[in-house]
Amino acid sequence: MIKIWKELTVKEWLLFALSIGIVALQVWAELELIERMQDVTILVTGAGGTISEILKAGGKMLLLAFAGVLCSIAVGYAAAVIGTNLSYKLRDKLFMKVQRFSMEEINRFSTASLITRSTNDVGQVQMLIAMGMQVALRAPIMAIWAITKISGKSWQWSVSMIVAIVALCFLLAAVFFIAVPRFKKIQALTDDINGRMRENLTGLRVVRAYNAEAFQEAKFEKANKALAANNLVAHRVMAAMAPIMTGIMSGLSLSIYWIGIYLINATAAAEKAIRYSEMVVFSSYAMQIVMSFMMMSFVFIMFPRALVAARRIADVLSTDPKIKGGNVKEGLSGVSGEVIFDDVSFRYPDAESPVLEHVSFQASKGETVAFIGSTGSGKSTVINLIPRFYDATEGAVYVDGVNVKEYESAALTKKIGYVSQRAVLFSGDIKSNVTYGNEGREGEKEGVLQALEIASAASFVSDKEGQENAFVARGGANFSGGQKQRLSIARAIYKKPEILIFDDSFSALDYKTDKELRAALKKELKGVTVLIVAQRIGTIKDADKIVVLDEGKVSAIGTHKELLSSSEVYREIASSQLSEEELKNA
Repeated sequence: MIKIWKELTVKEWLLFALSIGIVALQVWAELELIERMQDVTILVTGAGGTISEILKAGGKMLLLAFAGVLCSIAVGYAAAVIGTNLSYKLRDKLFMKVQRFSMEEINRFSTASLITRSTNDVGQVQMLIAMGMQVALRAPIMAIWAITKISGKSWQWSVSMIVAIVALCFLLAAVFFIAVPRFKKIQALTDDINGRMRENLTGLRVVRAYNAEAFQEAKFEKANKALAANNLVAHRVMAAMAPIMTGIMSGLSLSIYWIGIYLINATAAAEKAIRYSEMVVFSSYAMQIVMSFMMMSFVFIMFPRALVAARRIADVLSTDPKIKGGNVKEGLSGVSGEVIFDDVSFRYPDAESPVLEHVSFQASKGETVAFIGSTGSGKSTVINLIPRFYDATEGAVYVDGVNVKEYESAALTKKIGYVSQRAVLFSGDIKSNVTYGNEGREGEKEGVLQALEIASAASFVSDKEGQENAFVARGGANFSGGQKQRLSIARAIYKKPEILIFDDSFSALDYKTDKELRAALKKELKGVTVLIVAQRIGTIKDADKIVVLDEGKVSAIGTHKELLSSSEVYREIASSQLSEEELKNA
């Protein structure tokens, strides 16, 4: 929680300090109002009170009440400002921190948990500040001040007050030991239920295709029941608090008036009015004390949950990305579009065995280098090391003669155009997706149209209403898989990188479009190094160099023709996809 408080600015701390003074003033006004009530009671019940004196005393009470209302509004405003500003900064910092995370940190926290921390957890902290400043500050000040006010009153009334306070303390202890642990679990259970919901929504087509709705419902039901059961226990305790506290308050009032009857009867006639006014005032003070304890009980419930939320937020903010940028902005002079893997090995965090072992190859400027191998052979892992989604465990990856670890992050990614296996589009229009990250370039429209043409996307874009300005739904839901993939390829082409990486990006394309696109890339992007991960021999057979991977190791490197005669692994893959005639004519 301390790390979260450090996010407050000097101005906000001053506002917080001012709020403490305003709360103290509010408490004084409310307690002074009770004191003035005693004066009015004496004037009304006594023989010497005049209308003008009663009105004067009543006017003072109205002013005190109005001052209390103004103080309450001021504290509420300050709490809203501080809470809103802090939540804004926390969400902003969380987003910026996650942006810098490598895939290792993303996988460690999980997407569902990061979303919960940025929304629900930040909301818990904001609520604690908003409610805490109005309740947590006021309640102890009110309770202590009110107790000092009644300390000199009748000991009989004081005993009844002490009994009530002891009962309230036992109640708060029960709440703390029963409800608070339940509230602490809510964030983790919320992560779980968000994860189940996200999994179901992203895989909805597969769920329906396999009639697995009942299975998914059972998984969600399990998480939902755990959250509901946890909340049920906590809120049962909270539900019992209100009637119990009401009973304590009613019992206290009854005992005060019951004792008051005997005290007033035992008082001389001339002092009965004074004793009666003392009873009314003591009762009002007692109610303020009980209400303070009641308000503190709500803070006791909120604070542990907010504390857990704050720790979860601080956990993200204090996590340093393992992949950090260097200081190099440019590659070696005279070297462009070159990629070298020098004895590279890679192991995923907590994995038992390495995914890549001693991988070495070179891709020179303008070359097309393809990677092929069986599922799990490490093809995608290889190319993910180039833009530093992960860092090599051993060995080094060089781009333009410089170790990728030494590049500034922006400088490295500027050289690379990356097309992922799963096409990603953002809500907006086609133009904003193609120019993503490179908006405002001179000749933007012409560049967009050229990129669409090379990516074989111009034909279906021209049929859309608005053409390059056509609407794109979130995730590209209004486009087919092949269309989304071609738009993703157009985005990489528009960037005009030195190195183009295709991570099995042609799998959603038909053979004709695949062939046309590769021909356009070869013709229009001369001098650009192209790295292709593919499963289809037809996609990579014209590559200048093919790297065959087998169980994370380089099995062979060569052209299509060379590998058919020298690599058994490649020949097996080719035989499964090509006819005998095609193999002979290779």
